[in-house]
Amino acid sequence: MRINSFHIKELLFLLISVSLFLALYLFNEGQRTQVESIQKTGILRVVTRNTPTTYYQDNNGKPAGFEYELLKAFADYLDVELELIIPDSFGDILNLVKDRSAHIGAAGLTITAERKQQFHFSAPYAYSTPTLIYRETQGKTSPKAVSDLENKSIKIIANSSHAELLRQLKQTHDFLNWQETSISGVTELLEDVYEQEIDYTISDDFVFDSQKSYFPGLRKSLALSQPKQVAWLLIKQNDRSLQRATQRFFNLPETQDLLVTLKKKYLARQTRLGYVDIETFRRDLESRFCKLEQYFMLAEQETDIDWRLLASIAYQESHWNPKAVSPTGVKGIMMLTRAAAKEVGVKQRTDPIQSVMGGARYLQKVMGKIPDRIQGKDRIWFALASYNIGYGHLEDARVLTARANRNPDKWSDVKEFLPLLTQRKYFSTVRHGYARGYEPVLYVKNIRNYYDLLDWELQKARIAAAKPSLSPAENEGEIVTPGNHQGNGTEATLDIIDTIPSTL
Repeated sequence: MRINSFHIKELLFLLISVSLFLALYLFNEGQRTQVESIQKTGILRVVTRNTPTTYYQDNNGKPAGFEYELLKAFADYLDVELELIIPDSFGDILNLVKDRSAHIGAAGLTITAERKQQFHFSAPYAYSTPTLIYRETQGKTSPKAVSDLENKSIKIIANSSHAELLRQLKQTHDFLNWQETSISGVTELLEDVYEQEIDYTISDDFVFDSQKSYFPGLRKSLALSQPKQVAWLLIKQNDRSLQRATQRFFNLPETQDLLVTLKKKYLARQTRLGYVDIETFRRDLESRFCKLEQYFMLAEQETDIDWRLLASIAYQESHWNPKAVSPTGVKGIMMLTRAAAKEVGVKQRTDPIQSVMGGARYLQKVMGKIPDRIQGKDRIWFALASYNIGYGHLEDARVLTARANRNPDKWSDVKEFLPLLTQRKYFSTVRHGYARGYEPVLYVKNIRNYYDLLDWELQKARIAAAKPSLSPAENEGEIVTPGNHQGNGTEATLDIIDTIPSTL
């Protein structure tokens, strides 16, 4: 076979063209920035933690958390999908960014001298002060100086900025000693201080402020350094396109507005499940309840749920304020989410009768999920806990209860295990993961307190209405106490108190 010179030239031209194309392609690949690579793959990989201030599943099983919502907004800004990596320990966040398994580390990370040697950071989006946390008890004073920490038990998170801070302090205070844990989070350490298993821990002030209402008696003491910037952690490399992208993102007015919303929603949250303020309750009973009483009674007729229980739930949720709106967007007397309202046919959540009837229907649906074998008081408590935290998380707590050879059908047992859903060693073993397990326990307790207050005020009103008219002089000497009245309402009232006792 003969090949003439024309064919040879043609073949050489083709080979040269292909080589040039490949070289140009490889050159362009090598010149692509990190942001361009992320946008080409369509995925932003972020390593974070499953905590109340970073990422968790909400009552409806949907992702939530300060860091999650902020990261989702950034992923949308880049027009890519967000992929989360949840490691076993805090230290893994640093390692996963360092070995390029994740583009960003986001877990309320402060910018420190040691970290700046190994990583780049995004634009800062908050400030944090590392603060010593202690439990206020009788005879125990707040530490006033680092010298007060001698011979005290201190426990902190390993590889955290707090560990770095204590190493610096030890250079001038050689008596300092502490434990480091790689498996516990801030919530578990606060629990240890609350249970007096350790004397102190260190928490960033904004993290502690978001959780302190669940730990009555815990207080902030020494600020161990000046406020530090909080930012996302990035790989240290010459290509700073991702760092510049975060700067542009945080400079956007809509991002600044989002930060204000998220800080209010997640970091400034205070539980409504505190001690019952009797005077406020009485004031609201006089000014608000009278306008709503008929709606609760109508709801009882439709759902067969005690109207006083519905009224107590409504007071817990909104203090009977039809226009109430929470930072998370729930609205109305029963504080329904948009999804819950749609589910029970409520079109206007701030309409009092729609809200009350919708809340009663929704509670009825929730109660229908509770296993039939659970009846009486326990069925009510489980339904209320599920109404607050979500049925999936309640089931997780019942699983933990059964594993401990306790009764998963008894609220008195399950309420002890719900708070464990804040601890990794427990929530990592169940289906729905982290939950603010303290909240439903306090929620149920508070509703029971409100129920007793409401029932007592109604009982006093019945007593007053049943009395014969007295002259002012005669009325001054009358003392009204439980049980000093006569009438057909006495036995019914005692039955209700037995059905819904005031102690947990």
